[in-house]
Amino acid sequence: MSESIPPPVVRPDEPSALGIQAARNLAHTAKTVPQMQGISSRWLLRILPWIDVPGGTYRVNRRLAYTIGDGKVKFDTAGLTTRVIPQTLREIPLFEGIADDAVLAALASAFEQHEAEPGTVIAQADAKADQLVLVASGKVDRTGAGAYTDSVSHGLLADGSYFGDQHLTRKGAWEFTYRATTACTILVLPRRRFKQLRSSMAELDIHVDDFRTRPRPPVTRRGEADIAIASGHDGEALLPAAFVDYEAAPREYPLSVAQTVLRINTRVSDLYNGPQDQTEQQLRLTIEALRERQEHDLVNHPDYGLLHNADARQRISTRSGPPTPDDLDELISMRRQTKYLLAHRRTIAAFARECTRAGIYPPGTEFNGHHVVAWRGIPFLPCNKIPISGNLTSSILALRTGEDNGGVVGLHQRGLTDEYEPGLSVRFMGIDDRATLSYLVSNYYSVASLLPSALGILENVEVGHYNGPADSP
Repeated sequence: MSESIPPPVVRPDEPSALGIQAARNLAHTAKTVPQMQGISSRWLLRILPWIDVPGGTYRVNRRLAYTIGDGKVKFDTAGLTTRVIPQTLREIPLFEGIADDAVLAALASAFEQHEAEPGTVIAQADAKADQLVLVASGKVDRTGAGAYTDSVSHGLLADGSYFGDQHLTRKGAWEFTYRATTACTILVLPRRRFKQLRSSMAELDIHVDDFRTRPRPPVTRRGEADIAIASGHDGEALLPAAFVDYEAAPREYPLSVAQTVLRINTRVSDLYNGPQDQTEQQLRLTIEALRERQEHDLVNHPDYGLLHNADARQRISTRSGPPTPDDLDELISMRRQTKYLLAHRRTIAAFARECTRAGIYPPGTEFNGHHVVAWRGIPFLPCNKIPISGNLTSSILALRTGEDNGGVVGLHQRGLTDEYEPGLSVRFMGIDDRATLSYLVSNYYSVASLLPSALGILENVEVGHYNGPADSP
């Protein structure tokens, strides 16, 4: 009699069929190319018209301008003490051209620090003016009499601005009233202290005398050398002779470079090259990183970056902190044909909140296949390379672009050796004794503003202002 075989015991926790994980090892799965979180929209690189620079340097020729010392001074803060950086005093017309740093250091040490609470009158219109005032931090409103009211705003002064320099060398009264709208730190140089420095420093005294007696050629409202033209005359009037003078030392923009060496082991490129080409994917991600660095440099580079090269007369500050529609209107009105606005996404969100607060719904617009925010018909494009400081303030850029419009243009060079994309080359460097392939990836670029009015900046933009339930009355 045959012995019966008992049925197998099946445990509930044991699989009864081939598992999914094991099956995937034998199946061909659909795969994505390698993804990268650091890729942004890079709108700045898209909107700039790119100029080929065969010689590696781009020279911007302009009419001769006599405007000097229209920048901003800078400060050094240690604890509760704020001091002006002596070399930046050359941004003030009276001190422009002082070569001796010791003279500037003596001037810097003569300033007196004061704190002003919001609403404090720093200088009163028609009162005696006898001091130079530097605004180290905070905002100061400049008001004067209007056509129909006693007080209208003539502009806002913010960090690095100054007023009263002309009163160090001649007596007079304040033309405007200067009132602190926020808590301010100001540095003051009284005229009596300035006279003491002049009497003790011969170089400073000679410089000031030369500045006061120096002839002032006729200029336009833009600070350019005037062109003599006669109009509205009758008969055979003697016409003025004129010529258009150019800058003797125009600014030149050499191309900057961002480079890296891409290394790939030959085993990877030989054995693991399907279904995606490993060399191609490595190169793609490397180029994406170089393009991100390119946009960052075009915005932030201290030599040619847009944030550091805007003319001081094209920089304004927000009046209350957040970016309001009034602030954007003032920024746009400072130039003809403003074509683009660029800001960090959080700044754009802050502007949208201010529009909501004012009961305004800013219409969007279709731009290059994307729906973006717009103001006055101008696309408001995001750019995450515009920094947000630790106190949650940022900037908004307003650009006019194009070489024909005297705008902002991007610079690169075409026709490079082993060119992979315009302005970018990939050169094979060989294989080392560790069987590693090397490629030199180089990206050449820069940016230039052809006219000062092509680029404007709205500064001190607060992005952390909300009107939630806690702020409601």
